[in-house]
Amino acid sequence: MDWDDVRYFLALSRVGSVRTAGASLGVSHSTVARRVEALEVQLGARLFDRSRGGYTLTAAGLQMLPSAERVEVQMSALELEVAGQDERLEGPVRLTCCDHYVSEMMVQELTVFCGAHPAIELAITTDSRSFDLSKREADIAVRTLAVDDEPAEHLLGRSLVGVFAANYVATAHAHRVDPEHQGSRPRWVAFEERKFFDAMVAASSYPDVPAWGAFSSLALLLQATRAGLGIGMLPCYVADRDPTLRRLLKPDLQHVANLWLVSHPDLRNNARFRAARECVSQALCRRKSLFEGRRPSGCPDDAESSS
Repeated sequence: MDWDDVRYFLALSRVGSVRTAGASLGVSHSTVARRVEALEVQLGARLFDRSRGGYTLTAAGLQMLPSAERVEVQMSALELEVAGQDERLEGPVRLTCCDHYVSEMMVQELTVFCGAHPAIELAITTDSRSFDLSKREADIAVRTLAVDDEPAEHLLGRSLVGVFAANYVATAHAHRVDPEHQGSRPRWVAFEERKFFDAMVAASSYPDVPAWGAFSSLALLLQATRAGLGIGMLPCYVADRDPTLRRLLKPDLQHVANLWLVSHPDLRNNARFRAARECVSQALCRRKSLFEGRRPSGCPDDAESSS
């Protein structure tokens, strides 16, 4: 039995859609359907029921699932063991990052890194979801964790910089939404996750200013603040680089999270991953004052000479 066929089986069993499974594996949906059908022919059993709603496991598929998952764990461990001893500065490096504002900083310096090591090929994903590093879904992860949180114990984690947030308004709309302006009608533009947001507002200098809206991502919250929809409570590393925004008179600078570099311990000694981790670490640590809100609003994103 081909291990790749088992991977297609597992991916499809988890999402029930050949298109979604194909996207997760980096192949076309027709490839997933073809490989699963070939596996069924090889085993002489139907593993999935097909319907308009997608693919669901049959009794035979359910019986096969635990064994396939055990094989996946063993293959992942084998890949990690072999990759962890690779001393060559060549091959793929899969990075996942919490948001595109941080990834932009990383790419600036990784471009120089790749110029020095042309045999290394980068694959970068911007996604806040948890990637399974044990299954090589990514080799290196840059993650934002709450101040009191740490990565899982089985992973290698390095805390790079503190992430600070402050209160911002669009300069062009400050007369309407800045609470310090006479006659203004201030309001907060709110995160979709209100529990965390409400706690931050309660601790701010403007606890009685009402919240408005529900914005599900940092990018959307930034757009809403730029448009003058209200006051934005935004990370300094994003808002201080935006020339259209300025801090309120009472910015309420708050340490809200830490930025971590996370990897699997089995890849500790791999040369290309070690070099990439160091490059990413330096790229972000050189911008420590930007992350901590110690640089002027509207400042360009120039890396600091020292942290």
